[in-house]
Amino acid sequence: GKRKRLNTAVLYDSDDESEDSDIVVRKVFAKRHCIMDEDESSEEQQPDKSCPTENVSTKRKQKVFAKLKELAKQRATRRSCSSENCEDSNGEAEIEEEPLCDFPLTPTEVSETDSDSMKDFIVEEEEDDDDDDNTEHIKSKNQPKQKKLNTSNSELLAYYVPHLSRCDHYVHFKRIVKAFLINTIDDTFLSSLYDGTRKKKYAKDMLLSLHYLDDRFIQPRLENLISRSRWKERYKERVDCYPDVRIVLKNPENVSCQACELNRYCKFNVLLSGKLYNSRTLEADDFMPDDKQVLKVGVVCADRTRVYHNLRHFKYKLYVDCSSVTELDGVEDEPVKDTVERLFSQLEDNGWIQKRYNDLEDYMNDADSFQEEK
Repeated sequence: GKRKRLNTAVLYDSDDESEDSDIVVRKVFAKRHCIMDEDESSEEQQPDKSCPTENVSTKRKQKVFAKLKELAKQRATRRSCSSENCEDSNGEAEIEEEPLCDFPLTPTEVSETDSDSMKDFIVEEEEDDDDDDNTEHIKSKNQPKQKKLNTSNSELLAYYVPHLSRCDHYVHFKRIVKAFLINTIDDTFLSSLYDGTRKKKYAKDMLLSLHYLDDRFIQPRLENLISRSRWKERYKERVDCYPDVRIVLKNPENVSCQACELNRYCKFNVLLSGKLYNSRTLEADDFMPDDKQVLKVGVVCADRTRVYHNLRHFKYKLYVDCSSVTELDGVEDEPVKDTVERLFSQLEDNGWIQKRYNDLEDYMNDADSFQEEK
């Protein structure tokens, strides 16, 4: 036990991070009549003959001291070189903190002899209570490498998981508008985005923004609206299929609500109409285009239907509005890229894009506040 504590004390001093070229190792122990100093001669001290354990302890201490002294010379040489480099670059006084000078060092600059001496130094440490100091020293030397590793991980994450990349919401929205404008002229554009045919960066950015709108803006709120309701699956499917809705106030009747199938004073008629469409390509299906549904619902279900329907069909309504813009333009014999850029600039300048984005934010806020009330 005493030997280990002696060894621990000396090792703790050897890890001192001062810039002195000479390292002084000095320890005074309360139960020992022995003082060690680096300036002392290397001759062995005469131990007390009445105490055989004292002789063994002194020899062990001197052996450790010799190793520490050799290591100290190597460390001092490396510090002086690092300090000279710092002084040449900065023109300032000698830097006192060792990590600042060790920071630029690379593993190839550390000699094999220095590595071996450090290895011996760590082996001699054994189990002690001062591991924290050596651990902090090692961490400080590995900090540059860890910083590079973290940077590499973030770059890999952005490359392989682009959905996690950070971008302003309005930037996503403008990309979507531009993608819709292109698709109104070239009706294969959206399908080529989703099937991965287009490999250019602008196409990948548009696809990312489309996923962002669905997965981050709309779908989570739709799921929350449904999970906290008593809607039947059949009613939800009807609302999902029809892009147009009208909610009309009627005389109240004490009947079963056709949304939740509970007895309520139902005073609203929900009128559903419009063509079924593909949720990705937004291509409308002409099957039964004039089909309509009229459903009697209560107050809460009518309000939830309005909020849910606004979000559920927002993307399709935005695409229909973009189609109207291109149809009214009437310019022919112009490259698709030029037409899209010209129309997009007009929509951005007159506030059309900002207004549609504000509508989306209002719909999302309605969904969030609806959840808070319920």
